[in-house]
Amino acid sequence: MSALCILHLVGSACDQFYCDLSRLYAKDSLAATTNPSLYDFRIAYITPDGQWRFPASLSQEDIAAAEPLPLGDALKFLTAQNIDVMLPQMFCIPGMTHYRALFNLLNIPYVGNTPEVMALAAHKARTKAIVAAVGVKVPYGELLRPGDIPTIKPPAVVKPASSDNSIGVTLVKDMESYDAALKAAFECADEVIVEEFIELGREVRCGILVKDGKLVGLPLEEYAVDKHTHPIRDYADKLKPADNGGLSLVAKDHTKAWIVDPSDPITESVQEVAKKCHQALGCRHYSLFDFRIDPQGQPWFLEAGLYCSFSPKSVVATMARAAGISLDELLLMMLEQIH
Repeated sequence: MSALCILHLVGSACDQFYCDLSRLYAKDSLAATTNPSLYDFRIAYITPDGQWRFPASLSQEDIAAAEPLPLGDALKFLTAQNIDVMLPQMFCIPGMTHYRALFNLLNIPYVGNTPEVMALAAHKARTKAIVAAVGVKVPYGELLRPGDIPTIKPPAVVKPASSDNSIGVTLVKDMESYDAALKAAFECADEVIVEEFIELGREVRCGILVKDGKLVGLPLEEYAVDKHTHPIRDYADKLKPADNGGLSLVAKDHTKAWIVDPSDPITESVQEVAKKCHQALGCRHYSLFDFRIDPQGQPWFLEAGLYCSFSPKSVVATMARAAGISLDELLLMMLEQIH
């Protein structure tokens, strides 16, 4: 049996930050899943100028050595490679939507959710409306456009409707702070969400896998927050600049995040709510959701993050490992749903 030819789709056609983030995760994924008897990995690397490269690795040297190609030439090269499966590694909105749709047109299957589902999940207000319709608790909120005035009294959370990694997110504690918070959020998106602040008990993430046609809840990951000193997570909790000019993952520090004991009473209740979210949004293969747990132990949906890089540091992979599923097993489980 010949090795499966898997293309890692990496980079960003619109943003250097997301290009660096994609390369960071994809590089770890390639290093951790190399198995020549099973996989023949290829790389397509897209940069913010829209050019495609097909480097031998994701080292800066190999990327620089690869010839930049416009879309038309890249597609000619790509379709001659007999790619079996594409593994999405792009985190910008075009990468999660347009580029996945391109592979639908090329009739090349890929792991993860469809562009339609990714587009839905990328808009936090629409995602909230969908999951709320099936009975999931969501914070009351307003969707604002430039010039709109919020009516929710502080404390409230202001965040862009379509950005990740807590970019542009602010906890507003008084009316005077709204202007600065809205300005910061509108710098990241054309629409902004203002939500009622849910009093803190805990903050967790829950991953769902599809296995043999059934939804399987993974162990929860909990994040370091504090009612008085650190009531919400921010960008600095997740990423920081690395010495080499790229990015490093702060959230993987065990002081910032840890796996919840599966016997913890919140595990089952959060998993059941996450399964509802997975079904309501039309997810496939896997999904990932953030929840705020209030002081009474009730989970409140915050947002969806429907991607997995198959890097050891990826959240879904970390949760799966805690459930006794190795990274190789996880990748194989997902590939079996395609072939």
